[in-house]
Amino acid sequence: MSSTERILSSLARTPCSGEALSQELGVSRNQVWKHVQALRSRGYKIEGSPGEGYRLVSRPDRLYAEELLPDLATRWLARTLHHLETTDSTNRVAGELAREGTPHGTAVVAEHQSAGRGRLGRRFHSPAHQNLYVSLVLRPAIEITQAPTIILGAGLAVANTVAWALGASERVEIKWPNDVLVDGLKVSGILMEMSAEATQVGHLVLGIGVNLNVSPATFPEEFRARATSLAAALGRPIDRTGFTRQLFVTLEAVLDQHAEAGFERLRSDFESFYRMRGREIEVSDPSGDVRVGVAGGVGSDGTLELRLPDGDLHRVIAGDVTLRPSAERAADDARWPQGNAG
Repeated sequence: MSSTERILSSLARTPCSGEALSQELGVSRNQVWKHVQALRSRGYKIEGSPGEGYRLVSRPDRLYAEELLPDLATRWLARTLHHLETTDSTNRVAGELAREGTPHGTAVVAEHQSAGRGRLGRRFHSPAHQNLYVSLVLRPAIEITQAPTIILGAGLAVANTVAWALGASERVEIKWPNDVLVDGLKVSGILMEMSAEATQVGHLVLGIGVNLNVSPATFPEEFRARATSLAAALGRPIDRTGFTRQLFVTLEAVLDQHAEAGFERLRSDFESFYRMRGREIEVSDPSGDVRVGVAGGVGSDGTLELRLPDGDLHRVIAGDVTLRPSAERAADDARWPQGNAG
């Protein structure tokens, strides 16, 4: 723990004089003053007066390591944490750190992304100081074929954390493979990038974005009809620090279970949020081909079952899923085989 972090920890407990802090840290009073000034420059409101010493009045709404780590109940996830005020993409930064050998579980958190990325090359709307943008470096001992189920596990962890924040799991849904919805509107997206060594995963970069306090009215026009934020869904602001800590704890537990027994260990929990089965969907694969059919279940390898209009069962390895509007479904009722796929 740095001297600045130790000062913050001391002031969080009780007001302290410069002399007391100097003795506790083994530094000069001038150095204490410099550390206090550094904290003030980062948004901590610290009052100081002769005879009373320094007093912590308020903390900034920032996802600093000093805010996240002291009460973080994880063993390995996010124990190494990099905070950035702004960056183009947390996934890019985490990828560079991964190649340099950063440890399993390293987290990169940014307050703002200028070029946040989603799946299939889409941009991720990333306004400053309102949401959560984090990328995690993972080094799981798995084969490449098992990697797609990691993103399903991450979706489960986000869905569980969103349900915890809302206090209502029935409002939360996972849309295969990587979106978490509240009341049918997207609140989170996940992007996973992989580096492989022969048939084994070398490392994964797992990027997670969650709309926490952003107002949907500020979304780019193309997002407004299909996205929301937790604050909008709940009717009050979300504690970003508390949400982030809870997500890290939940995600670590999910990844530990996945490491022990793969996706099958997570299936029942995943399916409690998976409500696509039996619904008409449109799937665009990475090559641009579009298929329309009825969604079935999710395989142990992470593939999505799709029942085509001719009755054939197709397994989707990767693609973008759109839930079809009821008007389009009604128009197709007369010519499609009905019933659940799977």
